[in-house]
Amino acid sequence: MRKDFDPAEIAPSAFYRLLTAGVVPRPIAWVSSTSESGVDNLAPHSFFTVASAAPAVLQFTSVGRKDTLRNVEATGQFVVNLASEELFEQVNDTGTDFPPELSEFDEAGLTREPSLRVRPPRVAESPVSFECELHSTVGFGASTVVFGRVVHLAVAEDVLDGDHPLIDRLRPLARLGRDEWSTLGDVRRISRNRYADRAR
Repeated sequence: MRKDFDPAEIAPSAFYRLLTAGVVPRPIAWVSSTSESGVDNLAPHSFFTVASAAPAVLQFTSVGRKDTLRNVEATGQFVVNLASEELFEQVNDTGTDFPPELSEFDEAGLTREPSLRVRPPRVAESPVSFECELHSTVGFGASTVVFGRVVHLAVAEDVLDGDHPLIDRLRPLARLGRDEWSTLGDVRRISRNRYADRAR
């Protein structure tokens, strides 16, 4: 037995809660941007994924017109920092609706690290930072999907095995429904099946 929900017959805020509780876990784009006046912004966005591998493009969604979106549209640059488990409190703090003249870096006690190819700083405490230039945006009602071309990637050496970031060292956070978050949990490994092997 299932309960049916028609998005055309439910308030958008109620269906948003269903979406965010049903599409889980969601990785977090911890996006740093800089306003035209020079204020560094930092905010978590949990509608986030890889959009393209070659060229390398990341995408995140701004639900509403927030400081991140305004800054990215104005400057054409941003950084996606990995939100790791040890930074849980700070990641949550940066989701506070601070006025635009305040920097979440300062309010959450985080360290700016200069980026190599873009103006917005990286989060020094984050193990992975993707420096991006704006490719394009697509609007869907009150939401805007932001596509950023990755122009540089910086990874902390202590999370690498050779050139490969180790998941048990990254310890990424993810968002669930309501005020729920998740950590890495158990990691399962399985090789991908090849049809040529099955056909023998």
